[in-house]
Amino acid sequence: MLKLISGTILARLATTVMGLLVAVVAGHQLGATGLGTIGLVVLGITLVRLGMDLVGGGALVYLVPRVPLARLLPPCYLWTAVAAVAGYAIVNVFRLVPEGYALHVALLAFLQSLHAVHLNVLVGQQRIRANNFIAVVQAAVLVAAFAVLARRPGADAMAYVQAGYLSAALAFVLGTLAMRKRIPRKDHPPVNVWKVLFRQGLYVQAANGMQLLNYRLAYWLIERFRGTATLGVYTVANQLAEGAWLVPRSLALVLYSKISNTHGAEGQRLLTLTFLKASMAFATLVSAVLLLLPAPVYQWVFGPEVGGITPLIALLAPGILAMSATQAYAHFFSGTARNVHNVAGSGLGLAATLLASFLLIPRHGLPGAALSATLAYCSTAIYQTAAFLRITGTSFGELWPNAADFQRIKQLLGMANR
Repeated sequence: MLKLISGTILARLATTVMGLLVAVVAGHQLGATGLGTIGLVVLGITLVRLGMDLVGGGALVYLVPRVPLARLLPPCYLWTAVAAVAGYAIVNVFRLVPEGYALHVALLAFLQSLHAVHLNVLVGQQRIRANNFIAVVQAAVLVAAFAVLARRPGADAMAYVQAGYLSAALAFVLGTLAMRKRIPRKDHPPVNVWKVLFRQGLYVQAANGMQLLNYRLAYWLIERFRGTATLGVYTVANQLAEGAWLVPRSLALVLYSKISNTHGAEGQRLLTLTFLKASMAFATLVSAVLLLLPAPVYQWVFGPEVGGITPLIALLAPGILAMSATQAYAHFFSGTARNVHNVAGSGLGLAATLLASFLLIPRHGLPGAALSATLAYCSTAIYQTAAFLRITGTSFGELWPNAADFQRIKQLLGMANR
């Protein structure tokens, strides 16, 4: 497991760095307005993909060890195409992205969703290394192509869209080639594929949809009340703060795959506790580093128009730590078919987001957006912590680091008694 976790963390680190490099290129070549436009395009793609991933999303990880791919993939492909058409209509009618980008958002979401289907198959097959490799290649192609295209005279955010087509198409091809068409199946009763995909996907995507609003509702409100350039500054601060999720998300990916293939409630509980504490430790470290960096460093890296980053990170930091914990909880609930708790936690966070955002962003701008995010993230974390404690019988004291944790981590990594 040590190689698996370290490889996943390195892959996440690489993709995170490349994502920041996209922001660096955009900040210097396109300015804060270009950063804001790209942020809205990415948000639009994520929104369209919510409908697509209803069938081809995380529920696949659970079904792959139990159902042949010949029965799983056709429903996912068909649903993705239908959802792409519906997503285009929604984005276009409600003008959720800048003019001229709606069709590109739908097409990019379609390509990325097909690719995500293949990545979920790889996770279900416990082929995390292949998943990591493809993710790194996709990110590298995106940043390289964007760096070239953004240097053209008169370049705008469309350069990012063009680079996105190239990287998504390549990732789709690599994912198709990487899947193993035949793997050993677990003994399992006959499965109604559409029913299970929809039932599990409905819970997962309901939680994801509400979580998306928790993460990104502020983008639309900032753009409306403060303008696209101001949004560009916030996207940088938010992306940096969310870099603290690098290890939590890496561990969560491995955790989801392991829990989906692990029998026994106690083993699932201990896995979650161990990954939870490691996630929180790393997120705390990254947040501290970001807060200690001098403000001029951020403007030197991301461009002269990007200022006021440190105060925003300070307001975001408590929420980022809270969401680091929920990465472990959410994958525990998904891996044990208890997605209702992800929905409930995200729902509470969304209620906090709606209340705080509409009160704070019009009056206080970016600090209000950062504070709203922290309130929402903490609401979700409090609910999911309570649910995990109740379901598993874990005591509150077990959430804190103790002497047994180090030994447990050594055992999980296969390092004990060496």
